[in-house]
Amino acid sequence: MTRTQVQLPDQLYRDLRALAEEREWSLAEAIRRGAELLLRSYPPVREPAEGWSLPEPLHLGDFLAAPDEWRELANARGD
Repeated sequence: MTRTQVQLPDQLYRDLRALAEEREWSLAEAIRRGAELLLRSYPPVREPAEGWSLPEPLHLGDFLAAPDEWRELANARGD
């Protein structure tokens, strides 16, 4: 296990310390659990596989409305 030192804002330290005491954890355990939660919430960004590229767009036909009608249609309510 690696030892490290961190600086926390006073209020964050107090809140974290209170949580640790409430759960009967050490402060180190509370920080480890927080770090694990952070890593689960933000998984690493994966690089695309070599040789992969976006597929060519499909031609889905002509638009059914003229461009000058698009704004009105986009803002129309479907009630």
